[in-house]
Amino acid sequence: MSSPDFMGMAATPGRVAGIVGALGAAAAVGAAVGVAAERVLIRRAIRPDSERDEPFGGLRGRVVPVVASDGTQLHVEVEDPPQGSIAERARDGLTIIFSHGYALEEDSWHYQRRDLRALGRLVFWDQRSHGRSGRGPKENATIDQLGRDLEAVIAATAPTGPLVLVGHSMGGMTVMSYAAHHPEAFGDRVRGVALLATSSGGLADVPSLGLPAPVAKWFHAAAPGIASQLAERKELVERGRKAGSDIAYLLTKLYSFGSNVPPSLTGFVHRMLSATPIDVVAEFLPTLEAHDKKRALESIGRVDTLVIVGDADLLTPSEHSDEIVRHVPGAELVVIPDSGHLLMLEKYPEVNQHLRELVARVRKSLAAEAGASA
Repeated sequence: MSSPDFMGMAATPGRVAGIVGALGAAAAVGAAVGVAAERVLIRRAIRPDSERDEPFGGLRGRVVPVVASDGTQLHVEVEDPPQGSIAERARDGLTIIFSHGYALEEDSWHYQRRDLRALGRLVFWDQRSHGRSGRGPKENATIDQLGRDLEAVIAATAPTGPLVLVGHSMGGMTVMSYAAHHPEAFGDRVRGVALLATSSGGLADVPSLGLPAPVAKWFHAAAPGIASQLAERKELVERGRKAGSDIAYLLTKLYSFGSNVPPSLTGFVHRMLSATPIDVVAEFLPTLEAHDKKRALESIGRVDTLVIVGDADLLTPSEHSDEIVRHVPGAELVVIPDSGHLLMLEKYPEVNQHLRELVARVRKSLAAEAGASA
């Protein structure tokens, strides 16, 4: 005889034991977090901040209006290469499009926007229901729709010319979704892909979140239902998020970074995450759990592919990057030491250098083709 239903699932004795263990672990973690939060906040108050004057969230580009296939307004910004830059001299019309991660926004590419303008036309966009983009219908909060959104961004900002697609976390899934919809573009218009801290599927199958495997697996299974219930109490949850900002700051630091980053950087990420409404978080969680785009990797494998992951990533551990490379044998795999999930902010000099090298390889290939056809 099964025990009472839990989260809509018949709870067998084994499952109940697992849930009890998970809740016990969660309680222990919560107590530890409370103590650690106090310590972190004290250190934050007295620690020098090397990035204190960095204008996080203050870099803006030329706005290009884009309408998604379902009518959702997408906020898109373009950075044209400066005069005399590598891109202007090359005259190959290369466009590099950056797709951000879950519960973030285009400003998460702050250091790439700041430092990589010479590489080509740079395009940054807020995925639907995130940042400055319009709120999409709940039923379209899917990875498949995000791939169609990227298609609209490409059509509006780079209707012709070669492309390099860069995606972080959910943004990497967006790139894979676009590949699933348009495999013919890879090797033709799309000449390079960079996948940062992302997964081709099976998020629940790899231990993550810094938790024991059974607890992490339970959490992945229960998270969509829990998030949905929280979304139904949106106002209460949002008040709680503000009231618990110190704990949220600590969790942001724990799950975003693998090293002791400047406090202002943690604060910047915390503000982005806090600005994403809880119901948006809930709407996208099921599609992340169900995401499986391994077949799309075949078309991505036709182009120069870069896969980067931090060795301390608790959200998409390196096993996910290993799996991507297994399906894209020619891909370059870079594991960055002492780096967490937001490696493009935490270890931006290393990430930017690898992106420069990817673009240089793509540009060399384009120049060779142009010479051969001349």
